[in-house]
Amino acid sequence: MKQHNGATPAETCRCCGADATRFAESKVLGHTTGYYRCAACGYVQTGDPHWLKEAYREPINAEDTGIMARNRKNVGCVVATLWALEKPRGLVLDEAGGYGVLVRMLRDAGIDARWRDKYCDNLFARGFEYHGEEVELATAFEVFEHLPSPRTELAALMDTAPNLLFSTELLPSPSPKPADWWYYAPEHGQHIGFYSLQTLDHLARRYGRHLLSDGRNLHLFSSQPVSAARWKALMAIRTLLVPATQFHLGSRTWRDHLALKERRRD
Repeated sequence: MKQHNGATPAETCRCCGADATRFAESKVLGHTTGYYRCAACGYVQTGDPHWLKEAYREPINAEDTGIMARNRKNVGCVVATLWALEKPRGLVLDEAGGYGVLVRMLRDAGIDARWRDKYCDNLFARGFEYHGEEVELATAFEVFEHLPSPRTELAALMDTAPNLLFSTELLPSPSPKPADWWYYAPEHGQHIGFYSLQTLDHLARRYGRHLLSDGRNLHLFSSQPVSAARWKALMAIRTLLVPATQFHLGSRTWRDHLALKERRRD
């Protein structure tokens, strides 16, 4: 830990490398840690998250009661984004895909989606793991706030796909104290980094991407400019787009069943 201006404790920002200044502290899984804000990019981080092994004893925490509702919503968000990119047949990689719920639901809707997760077992999309195929769109829903080294991990993800659709709650302004914002979630210890629009703009420019955001929790990094009006309009009708896309492309549910059955025979 450094001393900022000779008095205030500071750490190196894990997002951009500048100084991040301590503004609060809290208990995370019983460990006392500081919270630090970077003036250069707006990122807020915990101190060294040495508790992560403890936090990931259960990859998906029990408090996440919104997991199924979130996945139902995310299907529409992915479909709308593919149409905004004019790539409805493009391959989708769900990074940190959990138990495979979203991949299975996307495939049921006709989208060719694949799964990857270094912490979780693939329960619902077995047989459709990612093996280095060319990807049009990567998704990372509720992932950014978990990243211990955002620069390193996002660089790898940007090398995998030209476009990235992701969710993370944007920081209120000014940066709230831990007791004043639910998204810090110190009770499970998995949320260790938090983003403002300033942070996302910094990352988009760093990786040569264009940023679109709904201003709340859904964001897109794209390799080519995408019309914000078109993206938002498609998002507004996403519940209609899912069945329309399934009709247009054909559900993969039965096709996948036959393919997996054939693989078992081999």
